[in-house]
Amino acid sequence: MNPPDDSKREVGDVLFAAGKLDADQLELVRRRQKRLRTPQHHALVELGFASEADTYAALAGLHGLEFVDLCHFTFPAGLPDEKRFPAAVIHNHKVLPLTLDDASITVAFTEPPRQAELGNLRLLLNRQVKPVLTTPSCYHNAVRQHFGIGAEAIQRLGEDREGNDASPDIVFQVGASENDAAVTAGIARYVDLLLADALRLQATDIHIEPYAGRVKLRYRVDGVMQPITTPDSLRQVYGALVSRLKIMAGLDIAEKRLPHDGRITMKTDAAAYDLRVSIIPTKHGEAVCLRILGRHTLLLDLRELGLEPDQEQLLRSLTRLPQGLVLLTGPTGSGKTTTLYATLANANDEGRKTLTIEDPVEYQLEGIVQIQTKEEIGLDFAAGLRAILRHDPDVVLIGEIRDRETADIAVRAAQTGHLVFSTLHANDSVNVITRLLDMGIDPFPVGAALVCSMAQRLAQRVCRHCAEPDDALSDELRNEMAHALRLAPDAVHARRGRGCVECNGKGTRGRVAIYEFFVMSEAVADLFGPDLTTGVLRSAARQHGWRSLRDLAWKKVQQGLIPATEVQRLTYRIRQPDAQPLLALVP
Repeated sequence: MNPPDDSKREVGDVLFAAGKLDADQLELVRRRQKRLRTPQHHALVELGFASEADTYAALAGLHGLEFVDLCHFTFPAGLPDEKRFPAAVIHNHKVLPLTLDDASITVAFTEPPRQAELGNLRLLLNRQVKPVLTTPSCYHNAVRQHFGIGAEAIQRLGEDREGNDASPDIVFQVGASENDAAVTAGIARYVDLLLADALRLQATDIHIEPYAGRVKLRYRVDGVMQPITTPDSLRQVYGALVSRLKIMAGLDIAEKRLPHDGRITMKTDAAAYDLRVSIIPTKHGEAVCLRILGRHTLLLDLRELGLEPDQEQLLRSLTRLPQGLVLLTGPTGSGKTTTLYATLANANDEGRKTLTIEDPVEYQLEGIVQIQTKEEIGLDFAAGLRAILRHDPDVVLIGEIRDRETADIAVRAAQTGHLVFSTLHANDSVNVITRLLDMGIDPFPVGAALVCSMAQRLAQRVCRHCAEPDDALSDELRNEMAHALRLAPDAVHARRGRGCVECNGKGTRGRVAIYEFFVMSEAVADLFGPDLTTGVLRSAARQHGWRSLRDLAWKKVQQGLIPATEVQRLTYRIRQPDAQPLLALVP
């Protein structure tokens, strides 16, 4: 590939010359740039071919600007400060002050500024403006840390309400005054900023909790809660915020004594999302939890789930069975729905009829009849399952087995020519059996109907941009890992992320699923009886090839996909009475 004219060089050319991009990747970036009519540095970051830091450093060089890693920048005392540099300027111009004196100011931009924009800022701030470039991720992190989300929107809202009733319990009314309309618009803008920020961080849940003097906001990102700064004045308009969310979810804004549950459908330019809204009354107001469900992430192919090759082959064979019971277990937020939908899609074909009973129906699958439970009218899992079995299905999905009646019908259905998939809360795949027996299901039908049980967890993935060898792995963990993988201690290795712009300094970005399979055998089924214990069952399962989630998690560590700390966070060891280690996973 010939080097381009210097006057026509773009970011991709700089990274290609530096060896951080190959020719095929550069061609794909140019195609995306042309197809979507987007700047080349945006296309690079979206495709993931280069890190955000490398991309924006190259962009800064092309425009003769200094690049600043704002994620590791130490702000001088008094900066950023709303009194010296208004929040409105920060949010409207997407800038952040780095240094400030009487004559000049250094300002970080997320895009190379135009001369007209610099002139406007110079007039607005009455100082000479020195522009530098930073990454959008670092900019948003710094603004969130120092000002909180939507500080400008809340500030305007406070100004609109000056001289009026300062009650935090605002209720939107028909025929509202112009001032009330301003309140409504300000809260709507704040909610939009809040949701956009959560999506940018790929959060799965948003928790908003009121206390006596403040509002606590946290996101769950990659399975871990992350505190988010909020403007101090948010507490004054918290009632309006809750009312806005209730309106979006179609809930009664006047009812504040009882828990509420609703749903919000949201679309962005890139994807559609469903938000499950849960509101509960507390001493200081109503607490809100929003579960973010990305429709694009629910329908995956089995190859995209992160299964080991032998596990994927086993799961595909399970979807082709004529009958039997396949159960999946895992804590809330471990990806069970995504796995079930991928399994169901693989089991669905024109030669079989598939029906589901779910709470809620999270994704509509083409060619599959799906039923939403409505317990208020008596349509629970048991009632819906009885109706489904009269509809001549071949494959049945039950959203969750919660009680003995549903479990009993599912077991009998699996013995009478139906392939049944469902979820059940248990500690691991082996514990599924004792959980069914504890529900009161007879041991013999369980042994005859259950074909396979699965357990899964989602572990944080090592950031690929800052991954490095983990030299801090203790001898105890190294020996345990070697034993689980049947390797010599000096043959095992682990990786961790040191923290960078791409992962917000966490060292991890994204998640990877870990699966555990227990396949029923006649030898194990013969053990079923009233005196069956989990220890006996797990020992027998090991003799027939079962491997625990902890063993399989160490395999992901050896592959460099997850850090060793994730094995420690998600798992611990259980010891048998004879003090021999038995590795098992519990929430």
